[in-house]
Amino acid sequence: MPKTPTDRALALGGPTMGTRWSVLIDDLVTNPTLQSRFQAAVDEVDAQMSTWKPDSDLMRLNAAPPDVWVPLPDRLFTVLEAGLAISRQTGGAFEMNMGDAVRAWGFGPDPIDLQAIRAASAALRVPASVALQLDQANGRARKSAPLALDLSGIAKGYGVDRLVETARYLGVAHALCTIDGEVRAIGPLRDGRPWAVGIETPDDSTSGQHSLLELKDMAVATSGDYRHFVTVGTARLSHTMDPRRGAPLVAAPASVTVLSRSCMLADAMATALMVMGDKKGPDFAADHAISALFLLRSSGETIAVGTGAFAWASDSARQVVSPGST
Repeated sequence: MPKTPTDRALALGGPTMGTRWSVLIDDLVTNPTLQSRFQAAVDEVDAQMSTWKPDSDLMRLNAAPPDVWVPLPDRLFTVLEAGLAISRQTGGAFEMNMGDAVRAWGFGPDPIDLQAIRAASAALRVPASVALQLDQANGRARKSAPLALDLSGIAKGYGVDRLVETARYLGVAHALCTIDGEVRAIGPLRDGRPWAVGIETPDDSTSGQHSLLELKDMAVATSGDYRHFVTVGTARLSHTMDPRRGAPLVAAPASVTVLSRSCMLADAMATALMVMGDKKGPDFAADHAISALFLLRSSGETIAVGTGAFAWASDSARQVVSPGST
């Protein structure tokens, strides 16, 4: 969703994780390996963390029996470690042991399955923070109970961080890296202007833009129900799962956008705040100094509630947010 025009920009992109990655470079870089290096970076993340690939490292861990140590590659280990930390910080609002529910509702590789939905809703779900043990010194993990780990609420953000790491390694100093609704800026534009990134208004097919972020060395991630959802009767059910129900969120915010230095952390926190909802979510964000924008549906209108850099949203129609690199 970059909005900043530049006639010097080099736009690269490709497929990943069921969507596309993109890197917009505003720099004098002529390295012919850029495209292949970026694609390799996200392919590695997908190969390790996909639930669509039966042979991924994540699915290998899911398939392993309890009480057996499983060696894991460093990048998957990093994401699992971060996921457990955010789960504990958010009181379980961010939960990785939701793979059975994700698949049952048709958000994974399988079609929607009513019998699997009933099983997922009735399951006595053990939190990953309880059943998953990580051995950092030896790069391995084991489960004390069966788990169906799913990283859809954090892996895309990590993929963006990997694009940023790759760009910096290749000498890129001015770029905007994105996967789906996850974005991270490297520096400003070459002329010093910040990167301009739009936040969509859910359900708006006209302007489509609620606010404009001006980014410099910052990441932003949005979780919402208006791109990936199922409709049951008149209810719109988000692809984000409620760990308490083992089913999609009901009456959740239309979207939550979070600013952070790390796109992985912004991605996971946006998911957690969606689960917390329109009352507990803003309170949690304010108490933990998180810059978050909640867009809520109310009587056919979109209501904004914000914290941190988005605090203006609760009482103003301001359209531009400039958090810089703070």
